[in-house]
Amino acid sequence: MTIVKNGGRVRKVLVQVSMVTALLAAVATGASAQDGVSKTTIAIGQSVALTGAGSTLAVPFHQGAKMYFDRVNAAGGINGRKIELITLDDQGRPATTAANTRKLLEQGVLSLFGYYGSPQVTAAYPLIKDGDVLLFAPMSAADEFRGAMYANVYSMRPGYSEEAAAITRHAETLGARKLAILHAGDGESLSALESAERTMTSLGANLVAKSPMSSGSLANSVDQALAKRPESVLVISDASSAASVVRDLRAKGFRGPIYGFSNTGESLLAEQLGPAGAGVVVVRVVPKSDNPKMAVVRELQADAAAANLGKPNVYMLEGYIAARVYTEALRRIATGKEPNRARLKKAIDALDDISVGGFRVHFAEERVASKLVELSLIDSQGRVRE
Repeated sequence: MTIVKNGGRVRKVLVQVSMVTALLAAVATGASAQDGVSKTTIAIGQSVALTGAGSTLAVPFHQGAKMYFDRVNAAGGINGRKIELITLDDQGRPATTAANTRKLLEQGVLSLFGYYGSPQVTAAYPLIKDGDVLLFAPMSAADEFRGAMYANVYSMRPGYSEEAAAITRHAETLGARKLAILHAGDGESLSALESAERTMTSLGANLVAKSPMSSGSLANSVDQALAKRPESVLVISDASSAASVVRDLRAKGFRGPIYGFSNTGESLLAEQLGPAGAGVVVVRVVPKSDNPKMAVVRELQADAAAANLGKPNVYMLEGYIAARVYTEALRRIATGKEPNRARLKKAIDALDDISVGGFRVHFAEERVASKLVELSLIDSQGRVRE
């Protein structure tokens, strides 16, 4: 600034400087608002099936995430800022997911969080592909989201190929190499099917039958599969359809192992089948939701009881863990620095083999936090066991 002796000129220069300073502040504030950060809040956006297809898994995930963010906010938030989870219902429809994502981006959010469904993520991704907005912890397992084509997606869970490998190894220990796959026709099931075929056959499984589960003809699909005399069966669908297939398989005398991916719904399937589910094995990608040895499970159970949400399941736990990891990244943004998208990405990338209430998370040099794949067995009492 140039200082002159004329008092009027000095005032004029100072006014101009004040205007420039205000303008710069306004620009900075506008940029921060576009990043979803205000003086009091940090806004993140979620499009998820609160109703319709997929809601039985998506709703508990959302509830788990919101419970943890509520816990953080009750303790003062992140350096005084409350985390605001803005959730829009897409009813499991990819086109609605894309429309919701446009709304969230126009509104201004720090990142996207916790979408449900591989087709939904595929529909939304073009809107963030060339920008700096991240999608954190989608509850979807299509393998491609973990590759270079989806560089803005950070996953908490492994892909379907890891789930398929775990099932194949388990079946092999039982001497069951002849495999049949019964699958639904929705986008999520087809993503899982593609990974299953590629991975399981490469590991030595003999795929003797692959039958689509057409509406109203489940019995015909089962008959076609059993005609090939499989030694194990993988059912790829939601819990309701899977339960119908399992009952029909058992009624027709199949006594071999029956498997389901994580999207089949471990506890949901057990509830529908009861004792008829004996011998069914379902993948899960988080710890058991009733394991009292893990601190994160105990915290979830306490928060769920306080919120009157009943007994937590693995999908609620997955959302709870995802929110806890996201919060940890926010806390690691240096004190005094404004949270923004670039700093959030840097903080997530730096999460290197940390414990989140006993659950190990590792993002350093990759975009998949956990490789945990475990198998749960439904017993003769209809209970889920490891």
